[in-house]
Amino acid sequence: MKFIKLSLAAALMVSVAFAEEEKSDLGVSTNIAMTSNYVWRGMTQTKNSPAIQGGFDLEYKGVYAGIWGSNVNFGDESSMEADFYAGYAGEVVGLGYDIGLVQYAYPNEATASNFGEAYIGLSYDFEVVAIGATYSYGFKTNDLEPDNNIEATISAPLPMGISVDAAYGDYDTSGSYYLVGVNKSFGKFDFTLAYSANDANGNTAAEQNNVIGTIATSF
Repeated sequence: MKFIKLSLAAALMVSVAFAEEEKSDLGVSTNIAMTSNYVWRGMTQTKNSPAIQGGFDLEYKGVYAGIWGSNVNFGDESSMEADFYAGYAGEVVGLGYDIGLVQYAYPNEATASNFGEAYIGLSYDFEVVAIGATYSYGFKTNDLEPDNNIEATISAPLPMGISVDAAYGDYDTSGSYYLVGVNKSFGKFDFTLAYSANDANGNTAAEQNNVIGTIATSF
């Protein structure tokens, strides 16, 4: 999914802001991005090629649902990823929480790659730095064994509206990954330059290092 993916939390924040502006309990938002390489949890999904991505979100009093898609390249298997998700997000005494489900779908010949996750995330903004952590539990399918994941994130604002963001994730069995990037907004557009790498538990053929440039907007 997105780094990204304008994250689910980011998409939700946009929805909430829209709802407040319209003085309505229903929030609606759309996001679009162009990236030089779709990298998810340390692994390229487009064989180091560019991707065009976008999504649509609805939010009502903390309950949200949405769809997000991107082109992918898995050889002859599929050229499209579609993610469907729903959950509930809120805040208690400054501590943010996000609980939900996501289904990753690959149409056409790659249906064996379809899988789902349940996730729970916590976050806190100390103003000088914001931190978060998300645990994702994978559901077993007839074709795939689940590989649960935990990811920690940190974001620090810098002068001139620049932020530095980092993430570290660890799978139960298939290794770990990290990402470090800088973000700058110009009007409604967000520009991100990031470096990502993974450790595949000694499987050097599966290890990657990627530099990723992304332009994203939401409305």
